[in-house]
Amino acid sequence: MSEPLILDADAVLWSVDRAAIAGRPLLLLLHGYGADEHDLYALRPFLPDQFAVASLAAPLAPPWPAPGRSWYPIEGLESRDAAHVTRAAEAVVAWTGAHAEAAASVGLLGFSQGGAVAIQALRLDPERFAFAVNLSGYATPGELPRDGDLAEIKPPVFWGRGTHDDVIPPFLIEHTTQWLPGRVELSGRVYPGLTHSVSEQELADVDAFLRKRLEDAIAR
Repeated sequence: MSEPLILDADAVLWSVDRAAIAGRPLLLLLHGYGADEHDLYALRPFLPDQFAVASLAAPLAPPWPAPGRSWYPIEGLESRDAAHVTRAAEAVVAWTGAHAEAAASVGLLGFSQGGAVAIQALRLDPERFAFAVNLSGYATPGELPRDGDLAEIKPPVFWGRGTHDDVIPPFLIEHTTQWLPGRVELSGRVYPGLTHSVSEQELADVDAFLRKRLEDAIAR
């Protein structure tokens, strides 16, 4: 059995003092392959400022000379093993339990690999996470023990991707298209001409999605 991955708590970028998350909604940012905790942190001006933000650093280093960090390997035959994505998601769940218990709620926003890990973490612990934003990512094939609970809770998920994204294999896009609607409250949009990246229109849609989550929290 593989050793559990542990996220570096000292590498996390916080938008507020850690003590200030008490009673506030917290948004965790999960970067993509070859990036690091600074990447998605740059999106803060496009996100509702009611959220405290914590940008996490993935636990693995890609093979040299690739820069940055990775959540799971994408090289070789083992890269298709869903256990790698689950292991990364378990690390996010564990970090949340250790460092975010005081938050009023916790949401996930991930890009590419980070998007896949966000969905997987939501599947592992659907009560812990209020929602997920999956940008240019996918839902990992295979069953997890709490998928039935996820389908009952149906947490909100935003899935955005571009028509010209040639990074995520088509079979994963097809799987995600079929898998998400029956298990989450899905908001999705496909952006014409967008590559494996994020556009201003997508960020505006994410902002609207997040503001709706804030409204829902107030209504409860």
